[in-house]
Amino acid sequence: MTTRPPLVLTVAGSDSGGGAGIQADLKAMLALGVHGMSVLTAVTAQNSRGVHGVWELPEEAVRAQYRAVADDIGVHAVKTGMLATAPLVETVAELLADTDAPVVVDPVGVSKHGDPLLAASALESVRKRLLPTATVATPNLDEVTQLTGVRVERETDMRTAAEAVLAYGPRWVLVKGGHLPTGAEAVDLLTDGTEEHWLRAPRHDNRHTHGTGCTLASAVAAGLARGLAVPEAVREAKAYVTGAIAAGFALGEGIGPVDHGWALRR
Repeated sequence: MTTRPPLVLTVAGSDSGGGAGIQADLKAMLALGVHGMSVLTAVTAQNSRGVHGVWELPEEAVRAQYRAVADDIGVHAVKTGMLATAPLVETVAELLADTDAPVVVDPVGVSKHGDPLLAASALESVRKRLLPTATVATPNLDEVTQLTGVRVERETDMRTAAEAVLAYGPRWVLVKGGHLPTGAEAVDLLTDGTEEHWLRAPRHDNRHTHGTGCTLASAVAAGLARGLAVPEAVREAKAYVTGAIAAGFALGEGIGPVDHGWALRR
């Protein structure tokens, strides 16, 4: 009988274009050797040019999906993405608090195209309810500002940003510095307030980067589910995402996705 792979549950919205959201999560999980499962929080009408509509699912539908998976199949790690509204954030935070597995929180605020994916009224719930459940939180620079008010304009600001996010209770924070003008390298900072890991990778000149954040968070969750410590899981995830960005491809008329299967086609 085939050995069962580690189990990772993603709680996020759908991207009908297949580049981000639940679709990106499941592709990344498959590529990294874990079994992906999903709790759908919202449906988006989305393509390479932007988000054209969003429909949130009822709280009871989210809760029922989560319990159906967790109570029967079990989970080795959970990743959260688009949660959209305060009631959904609070519902998911309640479920996570009752789950004995590492949690990766990607505090999704806006899409790659600048479309809002989190109601302003939900920010306090993210700060007070969701972030305290996180083993690792993975905000980008815009999300750091949205959550804490800290603006990161240079590499040295990333430490201040990380401290501000850690104040809300996650065990570790990964501040993603991909949008910083740091020349030939993309720099991220992983810290728990004591240890610091500065992660550097080549910056690829490729505009097709849709789904980068979802993919990175899912890759971290996959590593944690396989038993890696947080620094090793994040290091492995960054290497995977760097390759996926390098192989990102055109799709439609706008921004195409990263290539989740790049390592399988080498």
